Amino acid sequence: MKKLSVIALVAVGLLAASCNKEKSAETAGTATEKTVAEGKGEVLAVDAATSLVNWKAFHKGGFAPRWGTINVKSGDLNVEGGQLSAGNFVIDMASIKVDPASVTEKDKKPADLETHLKSADFFDVTKNPTSEFKITSVTDLKDAPKDAVAGANKTVSGNLTLSGKTVNVTFPAKVDVTENSAAVQAKFTVNRSDWGIKFGTSEADPAEWMISKDIEIAVDVKAKK
Repeated sequence: MKKLSVIALVAVGLLAASCNKEKSAETAGTATEKTVAEGKGEVLAVDAATSLVNWKAFHKGGFAPRWGTINVKSGDLNVEGGQLSAGNFVIDMASIKVDPASVTEKDKKPADLETHLKSADFFDVTKNPTSEFKITSVTDLKDAPKDAVAGANKTVSGNLTLSGKTVNVTFPAKVDVTENSAAVQAKFTVNRSDWGIKFGTSEADPAEWMISKDIEIAVDVKAKK
């Protein structure tokens, strides 16, 4: 039972399908929940069919990474004067998937990890079927960090709700706005314990302490008229 729990913990989180053994995204700044940006301008509906959240998590030292996806359920992006001004999107936590390619051990099954992630040990999907991100500010970005998403041109801050807890996160993003669409792409790292996701983080147990608290998140949200 302990062995299964440890492997399941590695799958915790949300990010990019990459096999690197090191973090590939800057750590997002975090703060207490902030006032959500006023939804001014034109409202574009998020296209759930083409929007996605990717996740990646590791053992400490970057070993045994697990990665997968979570579907975006709905949302809106506000555009005013050709600029992204506000927005939100809802994440369907019941859609958590573990990419089979990340599970190389013969005695491990992606489905078992998915079931554990949905349990009360982690996201408690029965109690919290969705997560949500609400933009609190969007500002110009002059110098993008080296590990920011390619083409990053804005700094986005927003209230991210996971497992019923809300924390404000700030990260570099690539924001594209056209006459008929808007898109936000970003990748960043967060500490899952900031949202109270602490299963297996006790340093008193070496078997669990070896699991990293870092989660890499990659967001690709598209909206259109």
